[in-house]
Amino acid sequence: MKMASKRITQETFDAAVRENIEEFDMGPEEAVKEAVEQFESQGVDLSNIVKLAPKVSADGPQEPTHDILQALDDLQESVAHSRPQEVSAHLARFFEQCKQHKPCRFLAAQKGAYPILLAAWKLAVVSDQGLLLQALNAVSALTEGQPDLLDTQGLQLLVTTLAQNADAADLTCSGIRCVCHACLKHEQNRQSLVKAGVLPLLTGAIARHGHCADVVKEACWALRVMTFDDDIRVPFGRAHDHAKMIVQENGGLKVLIEAAKAFSDNPSVLSELCSTLSRLAVRNEFCQEVVDLGGLGVLVALLANCSDHQDLVKQVLSALRAIAGNDDVKDAIVRAGGTESIVAVMTQHLASPQVCEQSCAALCVLALRKPENSRVIMEGGGALAALQAMKAHPQEAGVQVDPVHNPPLPTDSLLALASLRGSCSETEGPTPEGSA
Repeated sequence: MKMASKRITQETFDAAVRENIEEFDMGPEEAVKEAVEQFESQGVDLSNIVKLAPKVSADGPQEPTHDILQALDDLQESVAHSRPQEVSAHLARFFEQCKQHKPCRFLAAQKGAYPILLAAWKLAVVSDQGLLLQALNAVSALTEGQPDLLDTQGLQLLVTTLAQNADAADLTCSGIRCVCHACLKHEQNRQSLVKAGVLPLLTGAIARHGHCADVVKEACWALRVMTFDDDIRVPFGRAHDHAKMIVQENGGLKVLIEAAKAFSDNPSVLSELCSTLSRLAVRNEFCQEVVDLGGLGVLVALLANCSDHQDLVKQVLSALRAIAGNDDVKDAIVRAGGTESIVAVMTQHLASPQVCEQSCAALCVLALRKPENSRVIMEGGGALAALQAMKAHPQEAGVQVDPVHNPPLPTDSLLALASLRGSCSETEGPTPEGSA
């Protein structure tokens, strides 16, 4: 099916709705429905359009008064007159509109919402933490999917706000969410925030708020975003450099592993921590550091004790695969019983293509250049489990492809692949993920 590529302005849509009412005697709801059908039939993308029926009074249909714009006008006036109580009420209205309706935040951005929110943010800084939290929530809602809105002034104010309110869990959580929205698919914002000192604030938030699951999860997400290379507008980013800074300058691995120990009974937090760990294991010495800090024991224990939690299992497998890029760590994982645990969870979650893919990938990396590890995997039923996974998911490319050498393999060749894996030469195939 061909994707809609045409776009129209909000004003164009509103005009079509009014025309349907005035020229064709339609009711407000019918007029909106007809306008939607009309534009969609022409291949117009209406995902960013507020589809609001105009109010009808005794004088006839009125111009559509979009609630988000009314809230914005009221907020601007209350900020201009420095009335914090009114600002609070209007920020709450604005936030709810943005969160409930995705098109509202796009319309608000087009109508100059960012500078108004920035002014409200500055007013909140000198008012009280309650108002500041509302301002951060509103900025977070507005910038979701619109990272270009944040300018240098806003980025610096964000770092300052996080630094000055480091002990407040709710403010920290909301501020970090703003960091995530500012950095997704925006390399320049990432680099600007790193230069402004955001990384120690993120790792520090995990260490300081080890009791608050929401802060830990938001901070993990932000740390991962800092290691993304997802901005197609730049030829290359600094994802690897940022990962190095998180580990070497901010003790990122230790912070994550200690948090995993503290949240041993919280699968959702553990999933975030393991996912972040796998993003940071980008160098040989980092993989070894995970083991030295006790991280390997944590990961293997999670596979054994939390095998019912599918999302957590996927992230643990991903982390094991990442740190196995170090040949010494491969052996440590096998000695710790990692291969048995991997085979067990793959068998348990055979219906999940994601778990099967990660399990097969982890086993392949463990066997690469390691004949003895290959023997352990074969004797532990790894090849048979992988074969079952391939039969269970014949249409899943991620399960069918050898993650080390990458050519698609026929299902009945997996046993041969597994038995040969240990005899691969040092130069065969690409350097595994996680190696320096």
